[in-house]
Amino acid sequence: MDFFFNNQTLLLAAGILGGAFLSEDAATITAATLAATCVLTAKMAFLSAFAGLWVGDLGVYVLARHIGPPIRSHRWFSRLFRGEQREAPSSGAWSLALSRFFPGTRMPSYLAAGLNRMPLAMFAGITAASALVWTASAFALVRLGPARALHLKDEFPLAALLGLSLYLLLQAWRSHGETIRAWLRARVEHLSQWEFWPAWLFYPPVVLACTALGIRYRGFSLPAVANLNQKNGGIVGESKIGILHELMRTSPEVTAEAYLVPVGPAEERRKKVLDLCRLNGIGVPFVLKPDTAQRGAGFKKIGSLEQMEPYLSHVTGSVVLQRYVAHGNEAGVFYYRFPGESKGRILGITRKEFPAVTGDGVHSLKELIQQDPRACMIAKTYLKRFGSEASRVLQEGERLRLVEAGNHCQGCEFRDGWDLYTEELRSAFDEISQRLPGFFVGRFDVRYSSDEELRTGKGFQILELNGAASEATNIYDSRNSIWAAYATLFRQWQIVYAIGDANRRRGYCPPSPFSIWRDWRDFTNQACDYPMAD
Repeated sequence: MDFFFNNQTLLLAAGILGGAFLSEDAATITAATLAATCVLTAKMAFLSAFAGLWVGDLGVYVLARHIGPPIRSHRWFSRLFRGEQREAPSSGAWSLALSRFFPGTRMPSYLAAGLNRMPLAMFAGITAASALVWTASAFALVRLGPARALHLKDEFPLAALLGLSLYLLLQAWRSHGETIRAWLRARVEHLSQWEFWPAWLFYPPVVLACTALGIRYRGFSLPAVANLNQKNGGIVGESKIGILHELMRTSPEVTAEAYLVPVGPAEERRKKVLDLCRLNGIGVPFVLKPDTAQRGAGFKKIGSLEQMEPYLSHVTGSVVLQRYVAHGNEAGVFYYRFPGESKGRILGITRKEFPAVTGDGVHSLKELIQQDPRACMIAKTYLKRFGSEASRVLQEGERLRLVEAGNHCQGCEFRDGWDLYTEELRSAFDEISQRLPGFFVGRFDVRYSSDEELRTGKGFQILELNGAASEATNIYDSRNSIWAAYATLFRQWQIVYAIGDANRRRGYCPPSPFSIWRDWRDFTNQACDYPMAD
């Protein structure tokens, strides 16, 4: 009988030792369970589990050390190791020691130690110590919680996945820590500048405020009747040329003239542009932009007739041809007036500044953008705009404007321009808006010759009139707090809903939310084809 038990003990020990080559963790838990249930002595079970782990580790190391050089030199695999720098032994030692405690990372660490020819004594010492700690931990865990011992093996796949993820993060931090820290600093700095936040992060409070206003006024689509002369009140789907033609008819002296280039074959559209330029005395540069667009999408300053053809081929929908206004200043004036009132108000004025970089004869455009403290925040937008030209080295003193479209999302810088406000300016926009039947709220984008003239209500040309969905863009002044920005937006949307409610009481029925959503979906699909704005 003693012979049988001795043989059984040896067979179990051999099974644990061999089982470790298939699954180290399963073999260790099995050994600990057999010890806890007294099937094996704790000493025999511990030594079997430890030996299985350590011998397996040494086997992988020896295999990698001996077959590594032929694999590295093989033409199929040599490119994988091209330029690779071997780790310093002290650096690799930490990875090796940690890998024992992160299931799923051991094999890569042992192979790396062998391929990098870590000294055998160092490898054996580290793996022996980590195997002892690992085995002792498993035995202690099973001893403290025997009822869970049988379930631990089932939980190891999840532990292996979590361990592998954590190990890879540690390895990435160790290998590319400086790069990661630089990336994190850039992200933190980007988030600290709220004017560059993505829409999904910035607008949720505005959506909640509009939801509350919709409940209060018993109509979520009321903004769609805030302006009666624009489709959906200027929320989405409105025609730029329709609004500009109304302005040209009622206030031609302050409107940058514009004409429609309809849908059609490319050659017909090209001829239409040339005819419109000839008949109306429009020379280069001139502006082409989609008839239905927002946030400057598809805006293109045409500096030569050669630039016109690729644009017309790209933008297949209706296009607006507009005379280029060369005034050096641009502003956005957010104006509103309630139905029945003769006097309106200006909610905000925005100065638009067009960032530029100056060459030094050494650095490329890309490098100059990345070195600029503000431009680097939206470098992706600028670099996409310039394409291959971003690698060009600007001559010393050469100044290059980074954006032509006066839109914040295109890279234009916005500043609060309330210092431009005067009663004369307000009266000028009163007169313009009152000549537009059905217009009550929106933002006039204008170019003007000087601050002094603008304050007198003169010397400006209207480029666009945006409707109910436009914003008082002075909120994007980097000197403003986010709370001031939200306060202005909440006030703006309260005005829009109140005007929509007033028009509903006058008998104008707002469209259904589904109809507005459908127009938004159509616009979004169409806008995907617009080229990058200048």
